[in-house]
Amino acid sequence: MRSRLLGIVLTLVVLVLVGMGVPLGRGVAAAEQQEMFLDRLTDTARFASVAQRPLTDDQPTLVEREFARYHDLYGIKVALLDRAGLVVAASGPGVEVTSEPVSDLVRGALAGRQPAAPDLLMPWDSAELVLAEPVLVDGEVRGAVVTFSPTDKTRSEVLMWWGVLLGASLLVLALAVLAALPLVRWTLGPVRRLDDATGALLAAVVSGRPVQPVGSSSGPPELRQLSRSFDQMAANVGDVLAAQRAFVADASHQLRNPLTALKLRLSNLEGHVSGDAVVHQVAALDEADRLNRILDELLSMARAGSPSVDPVVVDVDRAVAGRLSAWQPAAASRSVHLVLDGEPAGLALAPPRGVEAVLDALLDNALKFAPDDTLVRVDVRRRSSFVELSVRDEGPGLSPEELERATDRFWRSPAHQNIQGSGLGLALVRQIVERVDGVVRLSLPEGGGLRVTVTFPTA
Repeated sequence: MRSRLLGIVLTLVVLVLVGMGVPLGRGVAAAEQQEMFLDRLTDTARFASVAQRPLTDDQPTLVEREFARYHDLYGIKVALLDRAGLVVAASGPGVEVTSEPVSDLVRGALAGRQPAAPDLLMPWDSAELVLAEPVLVDGEVRGAVVTFSPTDKTRSEVLMWWGVLLGASLLVLALAVLAALPLVRWTLGPVRRLDDATGALLAAVVSGRPVQPVGSSSGPPELRQLSRSFDQMAANVGDVLAAQRAFVADASHQLRNPLTALKLRLSNLEGHVSGDAVVHQVAALDEADRLNRILDELLSMARAGSPSVDPVVVDVDRAVAGRLSAWQPAAASRSVHLVLDGEPAGLALAPPRGVEAVLDALLDNALKFAPDDTLVRVDVRRRSSFVELSVRDEGPGLSPEELERATDRFWRSPAHQNIQGSGLGLALVRQIVERVDGVVRLSLPEGGGLRVTVTFPTA
C-alpha cells in the first residue's frame, strides 16, 4: 500500500511538472526565436534601406560587397531581388530563391507585405530563418531583400534551456520523493499498526493474553479514530471471551455438586429396583459418569485458556515417562502396547501440567479406538525451536474431510457415535497448545489409524 500511495503522490507531482514545464519550455523557445527574429528583421530592414539607391540607379551590384562582409561575419546569406523576382545581387554564389517557401515570401515582399514571425522553432528543426523585406522608394516597391539565417545557435540555446528545465524538474521530483516518504510513512503508520494488531488479535484472545492496544499517537485524525475504535473492539472481544471462560469454569464447578448428589441417589437405588428398571438405573449411572467427564474436560479447558496462567518450563521426557507409566494398566487391559520412540526432548514451555493434560487426552483417544493387540506409538522429537510430540494409533482413523473438524468442541465423527466420549479431548489439546503458540496437526499415516502431532516451544 505504501508503494501505491507513493506512486499516486509522485504521479500528481509529475503531472504538475509536465503541466508547468511544457508551457514554460515552449515559452522559452518562443522567447529565443522572437529575439532572433527581431535581430534579423532589423538587419533585413537596414539592407532594404541600403538597397534603395542602387536599385533606383540601376546599380544593384554596389551592395554585394556589404552583403559579402555581413555573410563572412555572421554566416547569413543575403540576396537582392528586382521587381521581377530575379536575383540582382547576393552575398555569394548558391543563393536559392526559387524553392516554394522562399518564393512565397518573395512574392509577399514584392506585394509590399512586411515579414511576419515564423512558426515556433524547435530544437529538432534545422530549416533556416528566411525573411523577405520589400525595398520601398517613395512608397513604391522596387524590389526585395531576402536574408537566410542559420538557426543552430538559437536551437542550441533552446535545447540548453530545456535541459535546465528538465534538470530542475528532476530535482523537484527528487525533493518530492524525499518529502513524500515521511508523509506516506506518517499516513500509513496507523494502518501498519492495525494490520499487526489484527494478526495478533486472534492468537491473543484465544490464548487469553491481553490484547496490546494499537495506540493513536500519530497519523491522520481519521486513522487515529479508527485505531481507538479497534482498541475498544479488541478489549470488548477479550472481555467477552474471558466472561465465557469464567462462565464455563463456574458452571462446571457449580454443576458438580448436584451431579454428585444425583449419582449418589442413583447408586442408593441399587437393590431397590427390579425388572426393566435395573437397565434404566444402570443407563442413568452411565450418563451421570459421562456428564461428570464432560464437566472435568470443561474445567480443564477453562483452566488451559485462563490468562492468569503463565507458561512454565517443563521436562518433557519426565512428563512423557510419567504419563506412559500411568496409562500402562489401561493399555494392558486392552492388550494394547504403548511404545515410546524418538529422542530426548529436554525442556519446553507449556502451561502448568499442560504436557500431561495433552498426553492424557491423546492417549485416552488412542486407547478408545485402538483395536486389541495393536500398538500405540508415542514419538518425541526435538527440533531447532520446538519440541514435537505425536501419538499414533492403529484404529479406524478419520476421513480426510473430517481432519479439520476433529479439534472442534463437542464434534465427533458420525462413524464413532457408538464409542464413549464427549468430543472435547482434541479441543482441549488444541487450546493448551495454542496457549503457548504451538501447533496441532492431524494426519492419516500409512497403514491406517490416526496420528496427532503437537508442538511446544523449547525453553
